[in-house]
Amino acid sequence: MVTFARIMGTGCYLPEHEMTNARLRCRLADQASDFVLKMEERTGIKTRFYAPDTWATSDLAVCAGRKALERAGRTPEDVDLIIVGTDSPDYTTPATSTVVQHKLGARNAGTFDVGCACASFPSGVAIASGLMAQNPSLRTVLVIGAYLMHRLADPDDPSIFFYGDGAGAAVLEPSDRPGVIASAFQADGSYVPRWGIFSGGTAEPATVESVQAGRTCVRIVDRYPAEVNEDGWPRVVQTLARNGGFAVRDIDHVIFTQVNRSAIEAVMRRLDLPIERAPMVMEKWGYTGSACIPMALDDAREQGRIRDGELVCLVGSGIGYNQAGVALRM
Repeated sequence: MVTFARIMGTGCYLPEHEMTNARLRCRLADQASDFVLKMEERTGIKTRFYAPDTWATSDLAVCAGRKALERAGRTPEDVDLIIVGTDSPDYTTPATSTVVQHKLGARNAGTFDVGCACASFPSGVAIASGLMAQNPSLRTVLVIGAYLMHRLADPDDPSIFFYGDGAGAAVLEPSDRPGVIASAFQADGSYVPRWGIFSGGTAEPATVESVQAGRTCVRIVDRYPAEVNEDGWPRVVQTLARNGGFAVRDIDHVIFTQVNRSAIEAVMRRLDLPIERAPMVMEKWGYTGSACIPMALDDAREQGRIRDGELVCLVGSGIGYNQAGVALRM
């Protein structure tokens, strides 16, 4: 019998400290203030929220994971595996997922991290689905996307406009009814030098000079062309439809990386789908990177926009770049 992985509960966590665009403009220099206005018009982002200074990414992940477990009617002790997707980890090593396992009290769970930026959550869901089909002992898997990138940014760099903190999570369990039904992946590593944290790894270990030059902070060196997402996302969705045996027009909802409203609108036109089928949260929560897709999914479920039985696609686009998607029945 084919075993499917179904989402049994979702949860998200948004920290309390709000940084509106107006506050951000006051904090930045005049030239950067103009950048904020321009990016607000282009992306739709109007505000973002920051975690307390004493928190790490794992703290956000634990809050979202605990909420998802509660909604699924499960306890931390029920969890067999924790997958954490983030590109703002607590440490270079050890894995953030091990920190989450301990803080959550999930003493029976194994763990690993997925580190493909905003493509991490759909990648994690796809991996969880495959592992559950292959391993009957995995009964409850917790997949979390978490983001605390503003802590790794130069506070005077205008690109801090994008980064909001948050986390989202989903509990997956096996079912004989379709849940996750297809996945798709694509990448182009030639874009690696455009956006990232370029010092602190083995390619360039951190030095006094690299810290002083700001190379241990996240930097946008060269903006990505619009076609990366406007061409790439439709290809992912079309591959999902082909792999899953459904038509694009049958998709009830598609949730993309929440960074640019105009890009999502352009892609929905390309797919010939109404914009109402693309839930968005960047206007009220900012760009929460690895966490934005599960946060948007949970928000849409809580608002009653996504109902059981509907066909949902999750499509993430991470710097590097890599893109990943999953199609599932709720």
